[in-house]
Amino acid sequence: MIRYALKCSDDHRFESWFQSASAFDRLKDAGHVSCAVCGSAEVQKDLMAPSVSEGGEKPLSRPASLAEQAMADLRRKVEESSSYVGKDFVTEARAMHDGEKPHRSIHGEANLAEAKKLLEDGVPVMPLPFRPKRQSN
Repeated sequence: MIRYALKCSDDHRFESWFQSASAFDRLKDAGHVSCAVCGSAEVQKDLMAPSVSEGGEKPLSRPASLAEQAMADLRRKVEESSSYVGKDFVTEARAMHDGEKPHRSIHGEANLAEAKKLLEDGVPVMPLPFRPKRQSN
């Protein structure tokens, strides 16, 4: 595992762990690395000094900034109060809107075109500022 200091085009700075240097490159090229603050995909490695762990605190055991804490709190609240429906999000949201299924809080995945179509059809949706855990870098 390797930890990189990263920054986005808006100069937000954050850190993330990757399996290897090549894993970072593959994930970045595929668009799976995004700013932890604003979500921008324009992310690059930042200068960092190596650190030596003395075995005390576990890496990434607490948020590094108020923004990171707010993001963690939001993620926890969304995950506790709604059901993850994954790629079935569009179908589930439309079925609830059309009265075919009972209303409930859900979150999942939709591409931009699908989300726009839902909004055009009056289905209330909004993007979340984080990816599902299985896709997190």
